Amino acid sequence: MIVIAHLSDTHIDLEGHEARSVARTRAVVNHLENLPYDLDAVVVTGDIADHGRAGEYERARDLLSCRHPMLICPGNHDERAAFRRVLLGGPGQPGAEADDLAPVNQVLRLAGCVIAACDSSIPGNDEGYLDDQTLSWLEDVLRATPRNLPVLVAFHHPPETLHVPYIDGIRLRGAERLAALTRQYPNIAGYLCGHAHTAAAADFAGRPLRVAPAIASTLRLPWEPQSSAHGHIRHDQPPALAYHVLDDRCRLTTHYRCVIG
Repeated sequence: MIVIAHLSDTHIDLEGHEARSVARTRAVVNHLENLPYDLDAVVVTGDIADHGRAGEYERARDLLSCRHPMLICPGNHDERAAFRRVLLGGPGQPGAEADDLAPVNQVLRLAGCVIAACDSSIPGNDEGYLDDQTLSWLEDVLRATPRNLPVLVAFHHPPETLHVPYIDGIRLRGAERLAALTRQYPNIAGYLCGHAHTAAAADFAGRPLRVAPAIASTLRLPWEPQSSAHGHIRHDQPPALAYHVLDDRCRLTTHYRCVIG
């Protein structure tokens, strides 16, 4: 059994909302540090910094430090060069030294599964896309993985509609390319995303799609009343995370947990 904590959207901000974003991120990481057992991994699916600045990544690097193995991918608020240099401490993948704007793709190989973290960001845009370089990288990871070993694929932008117009308008584009790749690899056990600022569960290409709630804030769903001047964003709910359990049958079970204090 593999147990993975899934965090997303810390939006570390050193300006007007520094205290809030830092406190909420610290509360979630303290929650992980106080667990009685070691997790197999912690996956963070993007929007680490709010403005993509080096100082935000320095703060995020300190805040996200914990005893559990961690894999972090960028989101639309992140800036690849600063993300790679400050948060990861160097190039995120072979060959990226020559191009700071190259996608930041990473892989974590565990005893019982493989986690591939893809860069779905498009520099300067809010919507997402897995470019040819990233899809080729992912296929190489899948080819190198034994067919009996499950693979979880993580990236920032959900590839399916969540029936929330604001998020659906800036979701992953070109998802049919990923769906075609998925059909070739039955050991893909599921997809992990962020971006939506709400916990969600759906299917994509016949596999589980799990969306982590945001640490920084919570999205107001279209059928919920507007409760603040921020419109679709709420700050009156606690930060939250997801726990994914991958069992011996490659079945993915997800628990969502709010963190108080």
